[in-house]
This record gives sequence, C-alpha cells and structure tokens, in this order.
Amino acid sequence: MIGIIDYGMGNLYSVSAALERLHVPYVCSQDPEVLKTADRLLLPGVGAFGDAMRLLNETGLATFIQNATAQGTPLLGICLGMQLLFEESEEHGVSAGLGLLQGRVVRFPGVDGCGVRYKVPHMGWNTLQIKQASSLVDDSENADVYFVHSYYVKPAHEKTVIASATYGEEKVPAIVSDGRHIFGTQFHPEKSGGTGMRILQNYCMRSRREL
Repeated sequence: MIGIIDYGMGNLYSVSAALERLHVPYVCSQDPEVLKTADRLLLPGVGAFGDAMRLLNETGLATFIQNATAQGTPLLGICLGMQLLFEESEEHGVSAGLGLLQGRVVRFPGVDGCGVRYKVPHMGWNTLQIKQASSLVDDSENADVYFVHSYYVKPAHEKTVIASATYGEEKVPAIVSDGRHIFGTQFHPEKSGGTGMRILQNYCMRSRREL
C-alpha cells in the first residue's frame, strides 16, 4: 500500500486518481501512525519550498519522513516534493530541506549565456535524457513528460541524477535517487501520459529488492 503524505500543499486529487487508475491501494493522511502502515511513501507538492517545510516541521511529518527512510521505507517525491528531499532552497530566502539527498534548489536565471531571455517558469512538455539505469525508467529514453517549476535542483553529486531535461542552458535533474530507495521526479508523472504512469507503476508495484 502507498502512503500519500498530506501536509496541505500537494495535488492530492491528481496523484490519488492516478493510483486508482493503476489499481494501487493507497491511504492519504497527515497522521504518521497511519502512514506507518504503508509499504512505501509518496510526497507530492506544489507551492513554495519554505512554506512546505514549515508545515512538515509543524506537523511532525518531516521527522517521520526522515526516520522512515532511514529505516528503509521507499519514498518518491513529486515536483516540489522532489525538491524537499534536498538540503536547502534559495526560494524566498534560504530554507533547510529534509536533507535526504545532497544539493541545493536554485531559481532558473531566465537568461542564457548569450543574454537571450527564456520563460520562467519551465512549463510544459520536455524530453527525458536518461543518464543511468534505474528501476523507475525502463524504456523512457526520449519520452516527453510534463513540468511546471521555477526552481530546480543543483545536486552535489552527478550520480544522484537518473534523468535530466534541458531548459535554457540548464540541465535540469528530472529524476533523482540515492541509488537505493529514495526517488524524486521534478515533473508530474500523474500528468505525463503513458510514460508518467509507467514510472508510477514501477515505483508502486516493484518489490523493495527490485527498487
């Protein structure tokens, strides 16, 4: 069973609807005791990094997530949920994240090295460029997925990046992992057609050993 972490800033309807289409059982809760019954966790997110971390800290969910992943429970962060996995963000001032992955969240500069401006946020379909093998991606090379974000991750280690997408001159980490059981997608898999649904299915239905 999937535990969707409800801290007040996730697109719960679209995520839960996607799991229902996959016939995956889930529970959506802000209660750590309820979420402890789940086999793996899903952290969605929309909005500002600092606001999200404040809510996670106030509800005790930040500590729950850190303890659960330390004990080996798989976790998938989506969009803002992926960014929250990292150490800190510069959005509206520096805010500390969950610290499960090393790196920093920064804003798109909106201008390339030649002085040409490009639109921020990064919104719409973009192509995945697979960097290394992962149980999540299978045949997703050159597949298009749906992004909506103004900030992106600069990871401390390239080995964290499973797949990227190019926007402006930036190589945007699109799928990240600790190489074991913590994953994140900057795009919205639940809004990314067949490719996104396969990624969700791979996360939800593969055994822990396969992840």
